[in-house]
Amino acid sequence: MKIQFREMIRPLLVVLCFFIVQNGYSQTANGDKLVLDPKVKVGKLENGLTYYIRQNKKPEQKVELRLVVNAGAINEDDDQRGLAHMCEHMAFNGTKNFKRNDIISFLQDIGVGFGNDLNAYTGFDETIYILPIPTDKPGNLEKGFQVLEDWAHNVTYLTEDIESERAIILEESRLGKGASDRMFKKIYPKLFLGSKYANRIPIGVDSIIKNFAPDAIRRFYKDWYRPNLMAVVVVGDMEPSKAEEMIRKHFSALTNPTNERKRENAEVFAYKTNEAIVATDKEATSYSVTVNYPFIKTPDELTVGDYREKLTQRIFTSLLGQRLQELTQKENPPFLGAGVYFGSFARGYEGFTASAGIGTGDIKKGLDALIEEIERAKRYGFTANELERARKNIMAVYERSYNDREKTESENFVDEYVQHFLENAPSPGIEKEFEFVKMLLSTITIDEVNAVSNKFKDEKNRFVYVMGPEPKDNTEIPGATALLAIIDSKEKSSINTYQEKTVLTKLLDKEPISGKIVSKTANALMKTTEIKLSNGVTVTLKRTDFKNDQIVMNAGRYGGKTNYKLVDKYSAEYAVPVVTAMGVGNFSPIDLKKALAGKSVSVSPALTEVTDEIRGNSTVKDLETMFLLTHLYMTSPRRDTALYKSYIQRSMSQFAMLSANPQAVFIDTMYKTLYNNNPMAPVAVPNSAYYGKINLDRSIAIYKERFGDASGMHFVFTGSFTDEQIMPLIEKYIASLPATSKKFAYQDTKVRPLQGQKKLTISKGKEQKSLILAFFNGEVPYSQDLDLKAQVLSGILNIRIIEELREKVQGIYGGGTFAQLSKEPYSSYSFVLQLPCGPEKVDTLLKAVSKEFADMIKSGPAQSYLDKVKKQLTEQDKVAMKDNSTWGSYLLDMAIKKYDPKYMLQYEKLVNQITVKDVQQVAKLFLGGKNQFTAVLMPETIVKEEGAEKKKSF
Repeated sequence: MKIQFREMIRPLLVVLCFFIVQNGYSQTANGDKLVLDPKVKVGKLENGLTYYIRQNKKPEQKVELRLVVNAGAINEDDDQRGLAHMCEHMAFNGTKNFKRNDIISFLQDIGVGFGNDLNAYTGFDETIYILPIPTDKPGNLEKGFQVLEDWAHNVTYLTEDIESERAIILEESRLGKGASDRMFKKIYPKLFLGSKYANRIPIGVDSIIKNFAPDAIRRFYKDWYRPNLMAVVVVGDMEPSKAEEMIRKHFSALTNPTNERKRENAEVFAYKTNEAIVATDKEATSYSVTVNYPFIKTPDELTVGDYREKLTQRIFTSLLGQRLQELTQKENPPFLGAGVYFGSFARGYEGFTASAGIGTGDIKKGLDALIEEIERAKRYGFTANELERARKNIMAVYERSYNDREKTESENFVDEYVQHFLENAPSPGIEKEFEFVKMLLSTITIDEVNAVSNKFKDEKNRFVYVMGPEPKDNTEIPGATALLAIIDSKEKSSINTYQEKTVLTKLLDKEPISGKIVSKTANALMKTTEIKLSNGVTVTLKRTDFKNDQIVMNAGRYGGKTNYKLVDKYSAEYAVPVVTAMGVGNFSPIDLKKALAGKSVSVSPALTEVTDEIRGNSTVKDLETMFLLTHLYMTSPRRDTALYKSYIQRSMSQFAMLSANPQAVFIDTMYKTLYNNNPMAPVAVPNSAYYGKINLDRSIAIYKERFGDASGMHFVFTGSFTDEQIMPLIEKYIASLPATSKKFAYQDTKVRPLQGQKKLTISKGKEQKSLILAFFNGEVPYSQDLDLKAQVLSGILNIRIIEELREKVQGIYGGGTFAQLSKEPYSSYSFVLQLPCGPEKVDTLLKAVSKEFADMIKSGPAQSYLDKVKKQLTEQDKVAMKDNSTWGSYLLDMAIKKYDPKYMLQYEKLVNQITVKDVQQVAKLFLGGKNQFTAVLMPETIVKEEGAEKKKSF
């Protein structure tokens, strides 16, 4: 009788316990305030400047500094459009304590590269200055704080500096011009109709940049660069007390202006009508459709309850996104890809947006499918299984971050504190967030997730837009009325519930028969373990403490696409994408993703010109899954003709109109010319016709040839594992791989770039945009020493290009060189110059860069430039030496390409040994002019400043 009674009350106890948990949660947690992470010190000076300080030793001897200004394009007056962004530029053009470009020069001296390390950006509502400072030398940090202070209130704004910067801003604006920009400018004003956001794009207006009075930009700086709108963020390897001392020293004297302007957030208004617009352009390459529901003012995320609401919303969008992704796997898919999100450009406002990329497909079909899936979620919601997978995936992300909480890079913390200052975004610290997520995820019900759609469920006023190519004579795209009718019709139509098939959870049908470790030796120099397996495969193990919960796999051997002749070119080129589009084992890509819910793991094969590779990474707990997936990818490619057809159809649709893009045409023509139209040259620009030349059976056969035989493969594992964890997995999943002892190698296909000197000019495109690409190629014996010196040469020339071609000639916003020395398929070098510019500057820039190259050949670089590049390379190396991926890649190169370990272990010494004469010799070798191919993209019509036109021929 007692047993029966116990069985009767058990369901009641479960319900009661759930009620207690829910009630306890709501009583104690829902209203709790989200408190800033106690590991960060936050304070405010008497002048209103806020500061954040956190000590963090990854990376060592480096401090991340940020100056955050709570003002951006939205604060511009009508005569200042674009000047918030130009203020950011002017900070590098001279301050009280640093003459023009002295800031950049000083930072280069201490190893901070301009653009990749030192940077800044301007948004609608904020301007952020980014300054990483190496602290290995006394005085660096003090000077870094002085730079930050000068940016805050000591920018000089000399008239000559303002005048010279106009051209550079216009060059940056030019980079963004093209079909997308032209279509966006038709759509954007309606997206934020009635709001200041509608006419405050940060890049600004060219006519204002050309003509504004210098006092207009000085006025913006005076009005908005003030301490009560600023924050200084300091995160890195320094004592917090020292950081606070420096902040007070450099920023306490800043004052706010009298009669200061009020900093107000711009309003955004709900759509008053249901509206659609179609924007087309003859240079557009594919169609997309977007549905925007009204933006709604949203409160700050202040409490645990707010955090829970955002977490629920995140689950909703991830589940809907997953369903949309599933539609892309169908034969004749309705779109190439689709997604949904809550958000907006506007601070404090949020709206639901759904978007789909249609390619050259049927817009009506794509929009119909997008709305149908949204409508299905609105009517029927999601399933318990979907919710459970989402919970697992979210938990996995937070768990990994929590496990690596003591090994988090400083820049990740910096970004959180910037958003905390600007938008009061929560930053309780990963310890607290992990606690919240564990507590909250299990309490979020399917009904709550489904209720997220109530935010837009009954909304009838939307803004819908299509972007894409101008229709051809025999094609038709739906107009505004038709677009709205598609949505209205779908919302009223009958829709079935979501049907979810059962997904297997066991990845392998049967367990592999383990092989054996034949030998194991220690490499004292590299601090690795070298293993040989019974099937002949070799393995390198490098245990590290760079992260607490990261294991990286790099595997490969010589082989690659050079083994296949012209008849197999495209079947080989796309063999890996074809197979991965169909899945492995019993799993389609979608099913595999579902089966891996809650796991932080990835494995991907890669077929390069000369290698067969497998790459992967995982957490400690998912280490076996990474091995298991590797075994699957190497033994069980899956054939699925429906998924194959879907992949082909998506790819052909995606690239069918690519020839409308001027730059794509230029690159394609240039590349074919460079290789003398050799049909065996590598693919540079995708073409829809290429996908029609793939043979499915042959692609699968090539994939199996490259990955089905493990002979000669070398695996490298780096990260936070132990021998006890990894050795049994190596024997079970790697030593069991089939291997025939076949010799794998790459082939020299004799594809070579053209010899001698040649110039090519292509006229294409409506915008006044040009692009200079120059190639210096040749055959030389390969050596890592020459490769390193080539990188130094490139680095020096990149500094000179910024100084001369950007700052003096004012012909570019950005550009530079890239050096590559190749060992295979034949020993050669390639030195590439890239300069985006205006057509009127092409000849000037070519002359200027030719002079730089000639000077480098004649005299070599000045010692000061060599020292700057040396310091930058050694600073980068300090970070790389604490990175699992860097170690894994180099150890694999040591095994396959026989790289010398000293270029990993003694990198700084080798860099510092390079002399001016060494760089000069490389310049003579690479830039001597024996083989030089220069290609220039010009617009179809050159429009002179005064409005005259001059035709250019093809």
